[in-house]
Amino acid sequence: MSDIFREVDEDIRQEKYRRLWDRLGPWVIVVAVLVVVVTGGYRGWVYWQENQSQQAGDAFFEAVRLSESGDSAEAEKIFADLATSTGGYPALARMRGATELARTDRSDEALAEFDAVSADTSVNKGLREISSLRAAYIAVDTEDYDAISDRVEGLTGADGPFRSGAREILAVAAWKAGDIKTARSWIKALTDDPATPTDVTRRVGILTQVIDGTNGPAEGSEGADK
Repeated sequence: MSDIFREVDEDIRQEKYRRLWDRLGPWVIVVAVLVVVVTGGYRGWVYWQENQSQQAGDAFFEAVRLSESGDSAEAEKIFADLATSTGGYPALARMRGATELARTDRSDEALAEFDAVSADTSVNKGLREISSLRAAYIAVDTEDYDAISDRVEGLTGADGPFRSGAREILAVAAWKAGDIKTARSWIKALTDDPATPTDVTRRVGILTQVIDGTNGPAEGSEGADK
């Protein structure tokens, strides 16, 4: 008797499974097909991205080689093409292209491009900060202190990786503007910072000598006490 009940229970379960499959089976198949298609599409997209990135990398280094060999015109063409490529190379190409413009006495165009990169929020923060600094180095010859400060004063914080370069260019900009007090304050920030690179310390040391020679030593300095 118990065998009969078991057979009945088994028939009922099979009937339930059959009805469940009749209702949900097509959707299960659709989902399975979608998983396969999406997975294949994603892998194909990743392969395409990697391939495009590799090609962009090869083109970038070829452009650098051409630039260093003196073929700026051809290098600029490649950098311009890379500006619409994939991966991290578009921003690098734009920056290197701006460098080519500066090297070939087209400072206004170079400045505009560095400013554009620094304002582009789709670009990595570190690259934007480097672009701001490069723009400031170009602009210091033609623009006032406020314009330089707008670009790089935000980089001068105690933990900023580019603080030494930013402080140096602000010291130069203040000196050029005749604001000796501000120039000396930035020089002091550099000399008080143990992380300031030796070459920057050397340059601001020369700037200090120039300022002291024209304006006299700063108050409290050894020369001012004599």
